[in-house]
Amino acid sequence: MSELNKDILRGGQFLVKETKCEDVFTPEDFSEEQNMMKEAVKEFNDREIIPNRPRFEKKDYALTEEAMRKAGELGFLGVAVPEAYGGLGMGFVSTMLTCDYISSGTGSFSTAFGAHTGIGTMPITLYGTEEQKQKYVPALAMGEKFGAYCLTEPGAGSDANSGKTTAELTEDGKHYKINGQKMWISNAGFAEVFIVFARIGDDKNITGFILDYDKNNPNGVTLGEEEHKLGIRASSTRQVFFNDTLVPVENMLSVRGGGFKIAMNALNVGRIKLAAACLDSQRRIISDAVNYANERKQFKTSISEFGAIKMKLAEMATNAYVGESASYRAAKNIEDRIAIRESEGNTHQEAELKGVEEYAIECSILKVAVSEDVQNCADEGIQIYGGMGFSEETPMEAGWRDARIARIYEGTNEINRLLSVGMLVKKAMKGHVDLLNPAMAVGEELMGIPSFDTPDYSELFAEEKEIIGKLKKVFLMVAGAAIQKFGTELEQHQQLLTAASNILIEIYMAESGILRTEKNVKRFGEDSQKEQIAMAKLYLYNAVEIITKNGREGIVSFAEGDEQRMMLMGLKRFTKYANYPNVVALRNTIAEKLKAENKYCF
Repeated sequence: MSELNKDILRGGQFLVKETKCEDVFTPEDFSEEQNMMKEAVKEFNDREIIPNRPRFEKKDYALTEEAMRKAGELGFLGVAVPEAYGGLGMGFVSTMLTCDYISSGTGSFSTAFGAHTGIGTMPITLYGTEEQKQKYVPALAMGEKFGAYCLTEPGAGSDANSGKTTAELTEDGKHYKINGQKMWISNAGFAEVFIVFARIGDDKNITGFILDYDKNNPNGVTLGEEEHKLGIRASSTRQVFFNDTLVPVENMLSVRGGGFKIAMNALNVGRIKLAAACLDSQRRIISDAVNYANERKQFKTSISEFGAIKMKLAEMATNAYVGESASYRAAKNIEDRIAIRESEGNTHQEAELKGVEEYAIECSILKVAVSEDVQNCADEGIQIYGGMGFSEETPMEAGWRDARIARIYEGTNEINRLLSVGMLVKKAMKGHVDLLNPAMAVGEELMGIPSFDTPDYSELFAEEKEIIGKLKKVFLMVAGAAIQKFGTELEQHQQLLTAASNILIEIYMAESGILRTEKNVKRFGEDSQKEQIAMAKLYLYNAVEIITKNGREGIVSFAEGDEQRMMLMGLKRFTKYANYPNVVALRNTIAEKLKAENKYCF
């Protein structure tokens, strides 16, 4: 492990420490092996999934199961699984990449894949005993059996630990008897390995169990009918009922009362993977939209010539590019953190758990940002197609319906917004991220006289990087004042936390776009990155607007009098450009490139 890696930023530290562009990983850094994996996954998607979209839309559940079996035969279900248990044992970036490029054919397959590889297999890989791993993981990694994850109940959604399903030890002490009801269970229709969460006695926390399900010998398990859903129509989603279902005591996962921790950590990985699953969907939607805009003529002109359409295409591409930049930046941080822990003697299980947990803030940020971008992308895709976009004959309406679930699962975006700031405050309390000193420094800066020197902005991104630094001060100013005012009761002020979270999200995303582009300019030359520079600048401009709005909302809602005036002045100072970019020119630069290439090409 190089000394450089020893010094990688901890989760949340991006806010208080400067990141050099050389220290971020970008998709242009994929190894030969990763690029081969990417091509193999794309080929599978183009061959098995995309031609069958109409069948998926007609709720062909058998097709989803068949495609999953084929993915298993090709090794795609076992990318993250150690070789000792029949997987490929590839690093975290490779698992992200697989999830990214396999997920864009249809949300139905993407959901089945995500539920099986993520929350279906991973809890056993990360929390199982050696016997449990030997027994279950190889079959799951190869697609011989499929997994489902039974957590949500009619009364327990976001509050996952409040489930009513019970587990009671039998008199002979050999089994737990499970009773209760679960809902919205992905893959329930064809899964044979269920991870079930239930409460033992009056335990404060739920416990995880591994349940073998055989439809010929149901053991008290009944499945509800397939749910009729807005999107992801061919992903099997059912209720699961347990009536005196017996699970051997050796099938408890981890320890008694350890279920809530399993659920939370599984969700951290699920969140960043969900961001990955939304990336290639955006690339494909943009490519379809550009194609259509180039072909469709109105007033004797391709609609891609019109400024109103260029604006949409440029914004769609910018969000996709930045989402990709941020997702792979965080994925590599996680991979490096896992490697460091393994080099220090942690088991693979411990290293992976702690590596992902370290970047839980970034996982929440990405989940929110990218799931909202894919929805906007599909929405604008429909708009570019006009009336045809509303028709089932074009791919847009299914893309739009499938995208909608991404803001709900793996914890709703509302919950994830609150979590990202909440976890950051907790890290600060533990001393893992020093928020207090930088926040105090910002307070002192507000009292001082601003500098009126004109800095030298001749170097590429000099002003943009300075603005990122100032946006971090906005967060520290708003969040610091809110923590001082409300202390531990801050979590009751959800609207304030949401505003703070919107600032946090935009900082991470905008910085990621700039760092990726700066790194690529240094190695490929500025001429080759003209459009990427435009996207990095456009994203930042939009981020400044969002941060200004949310900063103001926070300040006027909890500060009064002189404090309020001073903070509003600070907000103005920290969000001001010396040289505003020409936004229309930036968008045109991006759109012209898309038009010429007739696809998403970054």
